Amino acid sequence: MFFYFYYAILTIAYIISLPFLLLLSLKKKYKRSIPARFFCVKNPPFRGGKIHFHVCSFGEAKSIEPLIKHFLPKEVNCTAITQTGFEQLRIFCKNVRFLPFEIFLPFWIRRQKVLVVSEAELWYALFRTYKKKGTKTILINARISDRSFKRYLFFRWFYKFVFANIDIVFAQSQEDAKRLQLLGAKKVIVSGNIKLAHLPKPNKKYEKGTSLIVCAASTHAKEEELIIKAFLKLKEIEPHATLIVAPRHPERFKEVRKLMQHIALHNNLSFFSLSENGKKLDADLILDDKLGELVNLYAISDIVILGGAFRKIGGHNAAEAAQFGCKIISGEYFFNQKDIFRAIEGIVIVKAKELEKTLLNYQNLPKTKIKIKSSIEPIVKEIKSVL
Repeated sequence: MFFYFYYAILTIAYIISLPFLLLLSLKKKYKRSIPARFFCVKNPPFRGGKIHFHVCSFGEAKSIEPLIKHFLPKEVNCTAITQTGFEQLRIFCKNVRFLPFEIFLPFWIRRQKVLVVSEAELWYALFRTYKKKGTKTILINARISDRSFKRYLFFRWFYKFVFANIDIVFAQSQEDAKRLQLLGAKKVIVSGNIKLAHLPKPNKKYEKGTSLIVCAASTHAKEEELIIKAFLKLKEIEPHATLIVAPRHPERFKEVRKLMQHIALHNNLSFFSLSENGKKLDADLILDDKLGELVNLYAISDIVILGGAFRKIGGHNAAEAAQFGCKIISGEYFFNQKDIFRAIEGIVIVKAKELEKTLLNYQNLPKTKIKIKSSIEPIVKEIKSVL
């Protein structure tokens, strides 16, 4: 009875939201994803396959690539929520779709042998529909942050229905495992964070044209201004230093470009973006406006300022930079990345107001090192057991 009640509520919410969804679909960011997800436009059900992998966005999509390589292309189907996640999946998976809104799932889903869902994508209708079709359901890389745990507990009655349809959960840490069990998860295995298992390697070599390269990675609104202000002070003592800014979301590329061009003009600095330049990083300010370039930039960076943590966003993955021994500076709000940060030695955590002082003291910052690695083998073994 709960499913029918839940489905009715979602249907009413969907009908009420239709005008808003139609307007939102006109925006470039959602031009493809909203019609696909909420109207099933050019988003047919999968035909064939044995394993359905589902992720939310870009980071999760990248993290499952090593998993997918263990299976034949014809066995694998993938879905995502965001446009960036969708595009990343298409790099290594032939059969990719947007996951439709939950009211469509009972009609859209075709039986697979295994459903593998990443991190916090706890869609009740997704798990329940597959479970009713006799599919083995697996949640991988599961985590619940300190910040969101109280909210999850408040809705514990709901998540018990979700976890009743999940056969096995692979958690990032013991702490995550305890929290997941409190929410109703049955079989929980701590396997570590899969983002530490197989880190992406560079596929392009940039020429390092300066003595010092600072990379501001996965930045969000207002973080760019903070970082560039600190960098301008650094330029006073390191005149040949270069700052590369890589915004987290592609839809902000134009906005950040305008900001960087304005600052370059008023401070007599050179500027270019990667989309319009070659391999040599020989400007004062550089915008990374190409997806998939960060690991190539980390490989030649001296200092990485990791975005998403100078505001209450939760931080981003530090492991990709740490594999190269970069000096890493992060803000204090890294609550979504605690497990990865624990596994890395040498990350310097600062408040926003301390960034400038810390950057000026860069010579005394430690180089980072990954102390703990995880394995995807238990997950691969579990999936293969039912194929």
